[in-house]
Amino acid sequence: MNDEALRAKIEEAFAERGKLESPEHAKAIEETIARLDRGELRVAEPIDGAWVTHAWIKQAILLYFALRNMETTVVGPFEFHDKIPLKKNLASAGVRVVPPGVIRYGAFVERGAIIMPGYVNIGARVGAGTMVDTWATVGSCAQIGRDVHLSGGVGIGGVLEPPAASPVIIEDGAFVGSRVVVVDGVRVGAEAVLGAGVVLTATTAILDVSGPTVVEHRGIIPPRSVVIPGVRQKKFPAGEFGVPCALVIGKRSESTDRKVSLNQALRDFSVPV
Repeated sequence: MNDEALRAKIEEAFAERGKLESPEHAKAIEETIARLDRGELRVAEPIDGAWVTHAWIKQAILLYFALRNMETTVVGPFEFHDKIPLKKNLASAGVRVVPPGVIRYGAFVERGAIIMPGYVNIGARVGAGTMVDTWATVGSCAQIGRDVHLSGGVGIGGVLEPPAASPVIIEDGAFVGSRVVVVDGVRVGAEAVLGAGVVLTATTAILDVSGPTVVEHRGIIPPRSVVIPGVRQKKFPAGEFGVPCALVIGKRSESTDRKVSLNQALRDFSVPV
């Protein structure tokens, strides 16, 4: 089936769950997840400079859970009991996974990416040359670009419902410091640097304080921004308290060598990572 035919079947089954009993609709769901796993489809992608979310593909993931039965999988000393199998054929895909790292079937990881003992959930996409470091998690449908570094303990949130909701997007060349949390469909622009402990949600105030006046953003870190955790005072009925925010304190240089520009940014802005 082509993409349009798959989409029609998925949307029909999502609107009327009884169609899950139809072999034709079940086949469309299975094929959609298989194409996600092979990287032929993706939940969100840049089109004409804007990120577009394909709600029907997230619908297919939700329906796939309904189709699957619980199964036990044994991998060496490890036992798993789940509905979704583990991703296979990693050697032929050129993907390094360090035990006990896990990539779930239905996620796509490009050749040359490294998954330390972390986790990549169904529907997610991880680009070539990216490092998912120890205990970092890539949530369902998150889109991680190429040459990204997710440091130890990073939490990239997932989203399946509502299907139209945008996933978290980390664009090419970004560096995400230790214990950073990015959720609620926040987009981190290309080559941005997030210092350790930054927390980004859809409502987090992102304050660019690098110029003479504060510029406020919500839900997006501009490309090449250097970001650290901050606190902004806010008045409540009970008094004035510090509310967490993110501070853009400068810009990473536009060097053609990403490693050089990253090291320079970390040194110039004394950013803990």
